[in-house]
Amino acid sequence: MSIYEYQPMLIFFVIVAAVFGAVMGSFLNCAAWRIAHGESFVKGRSHCPECGHTLGASELIPVLSYVIQKGRCKACGTKLSVRYPITEVAFSCITVICLLRFDLTILCLRNYIFICCLFVLFFTDLDDMIIPDGCHIVSIAAWIVAQPFLFTGWGDTALSVAAAFLFGGGLLGVSLVMDRVLGRDSLGGGDIKLFFVIGLYLGMIGTLFTMMLACIVGLIIHGLSKGREKNREFPFGPSIAVAAAAMLLFGQPLIAWYGSLI
Repeated sequence: MSIYEYQPMLIFFVIVAAVFGAVMGSFLNCAAWRIAHGESFVKGRSHCPECGHTLGASELIPVLSYVIQKGRCKACGTKLSVRYPITEVAFSCITVICLLRFDLTILCLRNYIFICCLFVLFFTDLDDMIIPDGCHIVSIAAWIVAQPFLFTGWGDTALSVAAAFLFGGGLLGVSLVMDRVLGRDSLGGGDIKLFFVIGLYLGMIGTLFTMMLACIVGLIIHGLSKGREKNREFPFGPSIAVAAAAMLLFGQPLIAWYGSLI
């Protein structure tokens, strides 16, 4: 079944995806915060990060709760971060784009799981310089489970696995050399593992472009934040996550555009 077969069906699924994406954005943001603060995200109810007030049903509606409460906690009145509604709207849009890009397919579900993991590690690395191994494990598991349904030949599978080991292993080697030259850590282990996973999903060309785009995004983010937090070490994970998601959703037109420049 395709959402493009019948226009009312397309509209229906886009609306469902938008609502579901907002809910998922809220959950993933909460999961990232709890992981960064050493809390479990699979048990325990949502609460105010300041006073610990347990949130009721009316306080858990994506975007609307924030607007109705004027961005403040109902219990203590503390101003809540604007990150909450922004992430909910952003992931709602990402969910719709993923659906439109991959239709109602196993490929869509697999890639959506990967994007969810990228979303979580974006914030954990941004907040606390942590890229959870769980994100890599879930992404790899999704790739393995989906592979029999998406199988296009042993050649494509072998290339994806080769890309994973080439970029993951290559970056590990470069990192070890640079660590010795600089006398400090040059690239986090989580970043290296992340490129291994990206290799599985995007292959040789896609991962190469992800690496290039991640450097550009990183330079932009670093330039915008320069002077605000001078002593804070700069995390590369968020830039990689943005680049990987962009290549996953828009890789073909981006590569075609780059090729036209050459």
